[in-house]
Amino acid sequence: MKLNRVLKGAFFVAATALVFGFVASCSNDDDDIIPGDGKTHKVVFKAEASSGSNIDIAVYGIDGNPTTASSLSGTTWTSPEITTDKNAYSANVAVSADGANASSTLKVQIWVDGELKKEGTSSGQVLSASAAYAF
Repeated sequence: MKLNRVLKGAFFVAATALVFGFVASCSNDDDDIIPGDGKTHKVVFKAEASSGSNIDIAVYGIDGNPTTASSLSGTTWTSPEITTDKNAYSANVAVSADGANASSTLKVQIWVDGELKKEGTSSGQVLSASAAYAF
């Protein structure tokens, strides 16, 4: 079981690095173009795991500025509402959970201005889901 936890941790770190690394690699070499849509947005990140599962950790943020919520427990998690800058480019979330069994599921969501914009899912006993949304 300890090996599963180590593998899950390594996978989660790799997935998180890919999600937030994607944002950093999306820079534009043309200095005249400003990223984002020029508006502020209210962003909330959510996660929901199937019954008997346990959410462990969530990494979420706007552009390349991640926040980590650790030592989580339960089947649901919601971030505080974040108001973006006018030139924010993207919202990203990655969540890890322990599934109750092989048919367990984990769903992560990105809500922007009260509207569901992006969703990611995972299934199995070791759960890791991510989502990214560009404004």
